[in-house]
Amino acid sequence: MSLLKGKKGIVTGVVNEYSYATHIVRSLLDAGATVGLTYLPVPAVERRIKKVAESHQIQFLSPMDASSDSSIQSGFAAIQKEYGSIDFFVHSIAFANMEDLKGRFIHTSRKGFELALGVSAYSLIPMAKGASELMPSGGAIVTLSYLGSEKVIPNYNVMGVAKAALECSVRYLAYDLGPQNIRVNAISAGPQKTLASSAVGDIDSMLEYSGKVSPLKRNVEGKEVGDAALYLVSSLSSGITGEILHVDCGYFIMGAPPAELGLAK
Repeated sequence: MSLLKGKKGIVTGVVNEYSYATHIVRSLLDAGATVGLTYLPVPAVERRIKKVAESHQIQFLSPMDASSDSSIQSGFAAIQKEYGSIDFFVHSIAFANMEDLKGRFIHTSRKGFELALGVSAYSLIPMAKGASELMPSGGAIVTLSYLGSEKVIPNYNVMGVAKAALECSVRYLAYDLGPQNIRVNAISAGPQKTLASSAVGDIDSMLEYSGKVSPLKRNVEGKEVGDAALYLVSSLSSGITGEILHVDCGYFIMGAPPAELGLAK
């Protein structure tokens, strides 16, 4: 498949082989794209991302701390030096303190709120700015969200607020960058057993429930999220921007569980 032959871009947020970001990398590579990676510059993350890069024969890696403007700027300087210009940028970054994910939302700390919103939502803005400056002929920016932005997900708490801000930012960025022929969209992906989801708690029960409730009667697979990202960065979605694309086997449309589960009375 050569849908992205000759196209170059960056994927952020790869943590290990199970990350949605890694599935996105695979789909982009399979479509013929040249992909580079950025990562949080801490030893544990660097070790993991180097393994992913080696297994997928990815040559370009650059540190980029989502909480640091100077790190973001230096990251994009490295990207420009390596590629000159890029065609796509994938933002797959989120973080919140564990204590702000557990228990009651009303106990969210000010510092915890600022941290979650800063890393998970605000970071898209300077990264979109940096990416747009390397897209002279237009391009595509994609970020990753979750249903917790729209509905209450127990133990998602402040991250749900951050994802809501992220999705709103997608719309404003789509408006800002549209005249430059740069499209900005988000994928609201269904739950998957990843390092990030383990912080939410009881992921096994969540997966069991969503698999039974979703119209397709299963959970989304990583490749499906990867292929959705491929669609959004490719010319196949050239008329789509400011969209929140749900890739969750239809779970997001359900207002109550199916009668056969015996849960809705």
